[in-house]
Amino acid sequence: MRYNINMYKKIAAVLLAFVIPLIPLSADSIWNNIHMAGMGSIFYFPANNGVDSDPAPILPTLGFSIAYQLFGPLRIELTEDIYLTNYEYNSNLGYPMACNPENRSALVIGLVTGIQVTGAIPIGESGTLARVYGGPAADFRIITLAAGLNHPVDFEGDIETNPRLQTDAISEYFWSDARWFMPVFGAGMDFPISEKLLLGFDLRVWFPIYKLWTNDETSAIDGWRFGAGLRITPRKSQ
Repeated sequence: MRYNINMYKKIAAVLLAFVIPLIPLSADSIWNNIHMAGMGSIFYFPANNGVDSDPAPILPTLGFSIAYQLFGPLRIELTEDIYLTNYEYNSNLGYPMACNPENRSALVIGLVTGIQVTGAIPIGESGTLARVYGGPAADFRIITLAAGLNHPVDFEGDIETNPRLQTDAISEYFWSDARWFMPVFGAGMDFPISEKLLLGFDLRVWFPIYKLWTNDETSAIDGWRFGAGLRITPRKSQ
């Protein structure tokens, strides 16, 4: 774990060393090169856990994007998407599964954070933009006991029936072996709908590369993520 932290620090230092010289010192110049957007998406978390499991979740999310124009079409972009879903822990299989409310043990609040390089390419003279992007991303999960589990009988027994033990196991699983790290790749377009606004769409995929270094027992599709969404971007004055 200490090695991984040091590696991430070195990567961040290299990125900062590359980006900082490209940022102008003028406050007005900095503001003119910042692009912000509000986002709403649908996330699909595919899974194949057998006939006894609940359907794979399809989740609404809300989020935002802040991008800085480096030069030409190149931007550095921070994105944040927030989702909520219920999880149970399958002690037979040894990993968490998203579930319907009646089977819940834990509530997971996911903060999907991405730092990506974006190419924003103008199309024609109308202000339409095509965007292609990719980079590191992480799902920083806040994991708590699901709401409504207050009766003492809910907390009796071993991990097969005790939601408190299941919640602890879910947290341990998601935060170990860098299972929160999943790079993202995506594309989208923005269309002018007025002098002040762009309306756009995004298609994204997150890759569960943690499977390369973990002894993963989940199905091949488990851990992949797919998203489709809309975004509203204020237009810069011409």
